Amino acid sequence: MNRRDISDDDTGPIRRVTDTPSDRSPGTSRSPRRTPPPDGPRRPRPPAQRPRQAEPGKRRAPEPKPEPKAEPVGHGHGHSHGHGPAAPASRRVRLLLMWLLIPLAVATVAGMILLYPWGKDPAKSVFPQGTPVSATVTATITGPCLAEGQVQVGEPPPDAKPCLTSEVTMTDGPGSGKPLKLTLPIEPSTPRFAAGDKVVLSYNGGDVANPASFQIVDFQRGTPLLLLAGLFALAVIVLGRWQGLAALIALGLSFLVLALFVLPSILAGESPMLVAIAGAGAIMFVALYLTHGLSARTSVAVLGTLVSLVLIGVLSAIFSAAASLTGLDDSTSQLIGSLGHGIDARGLLLAGVVIGALGVLDDVTVTQTSAVWELRRANPSLGWRELYNAGLRIGRDHVGSAVNTLVMAYAGAALPVLLYTSLSGVGLGSILGAEDIAQEIVRTLAGSVGIVAAVPVTTVLAALIASREPQESL
Repeated sequence: MNRRDISDDDTGPIRRVTDTPSDRSPGTSRSPRRTPPPDGPRRPRPPAQRPRQAEPGKRRAPEPKPEPKAEPVGHGHGHSHGHGPAAPASRRVRLLLMWLLIPLAVATVAGMILLYPWGKDPAKSVFPQGTPVSATVTATITGPCLAEGQVQVGEPPPDAKPCLTSEVTMTDGPGSGKPLKLTLPIEPSTPRFAAGDKVVLSYNGGDVANPASFQIVDFQRGTPLLLLAGLFALAVIVLGRWQGLAALIALGLSFLVLALFVLPSILAGESPMLVAIAGAGAIMFVALYLTHGLSARTSVAVLGTLVSLVLIGVLSAIFSAAASLTGLDDSTSQLIGSLGHGIDARGLLLAGVVIGALGVLDDVTVTQTSAVWELRRANPSLGWRELYNAGLRIGRDHVGSAVNTLVMAYAGAALPVLLYTSLSGVGLGSILGAEDIAQEIVRTLAGSVGIVAAVPVTTVLAALIASREPQESL
């Protein structure tokens, strides 16, 4: 018998609420719902089927009215109704999440307190770096490399390299408003300065009138970077609104954790790996809960991210040791020389792997939990197995692009190293086995394994918890 469901106007074809005996709890009785007559003229009932008139003094029982909408909750693990045991199950799940996450949060805070260099002076370079001074280039001249007061006599040698003499005017610092002439040899790696460029000078503390006390270091990039940051913030707020604003605040707090905890602690000689774990934990808790709210959904994403980070750290440690990676690339060697003391270079490598993979992991775990929750909201009758299978199909599409994103990010950062290594003319095996390239391979593959593992781990956690959530809390 075909009849139209009373809730189709509200829910569409997502689900169908029936009043069959199998949907009723045992031991209950209910008057069967009358089948509405088909469209068309209504036929009178035969006299034998007409209901009897109510006797005087007695009230007639009202006809049962169809309920406008039923909201079954917890269909994935039984035929409970909206007032059934789903809410207590959700409370138990949330209590379990609290017992799992609160110790981790406390351990993160304790680690940050223990690893922070309390009472120690900030680390400084053993080599003088100079004081940055802003200046503006007023004119440039290309010619022979001559010191102040020297004059070129005759033709320069054929192999002599030309120099770029720049006339600059300082706009701040001890010599603000004073002009200078600075000469730089023109090399392939030398920046090309032109009149009107705003540059940064390095002042070594000597005589302000002596050009030897200054050196051109770089361009000023503050204004374009601020404009780009403003454009980025505007785009995030326009699209994300309040959630986008929360994401920007979380991003700022993440930078504060890096600048105020991770960097000082590593420079003070603490274990880079332990510092990275504590810092990544703090960033994970702050960014996810501030952006997505304090809920079971966010807690699942936090757990999935944490499990994947542990896997990435373990794999990175095992294979960096197996590949005899030292972590002593050019930048690390320069850092050690500037510090004047040793540092755990391999630990610094592992710390970079953990922190670098954190951003992509957040994206994967949040996407998976959101997908499972929305599937449950669209069809509350799905059990955890159906939610897991559907969420995993979404995750398979997502993981391919996420892994490609991580690989391309590392490849783009290591592009100069790749180009430099390819100039050696040796075989591909030797190129891939070089220290700089092997480091990026370990970063990429260990991070990718963690991203792949994050999909099923986060999906099964989300499916188990979302299937027990009451529908009003989804």
